[in-house]
Amino acid sequence: MEIKRCGSQPSGKGPEEYFTGAVRVDPFFLETKAPSRVTCAHVTFEPGARTAWHAHPLGQILIVTSGCGRVQCEGGPVEQIRPGDTIRFVPHERHWHGASETTGMSHIAIQEESNGSLADWQEKVTDEQFKS
Repeated sequence: MEIKRCGSQPSGKGPEEYFTGAVRVDPFFLETKAPSRVTCAHVTFEPGARTAWHAHPLGQILIVTSGCGRVQCEGGPVEQIRPGDTIRFVPHERHWHGASETTGMSHIAIQEESNGSLADWQEKVTDEQFKS
């Protein structure tokens, strides 16, 4: 058994190459330990903040914990998400997620590593895409 005490791992800033706006990542566990491939973090987006387009080799699950956010899969509409909502992206499904224009949003992100990769990061979501 391993216990990670609250506050024992530092918060991190979402890297600018993968995020637009202010994003904080609070890890539950970000390192995989074989045979497990799972990582998990609590991610907080300030109003207007969002991920770049990306996909996960083995998919991803989001659990919205606070605020109001947005999510979109390639070719689909922008959807509003709220606390208690869960979102499952299938493997290689191109998508983005983040806060709304005026309200911050936090979610728990769960994904698995495949061949050393958690995500395939792509171009940033434009303001026009975000507001559509």
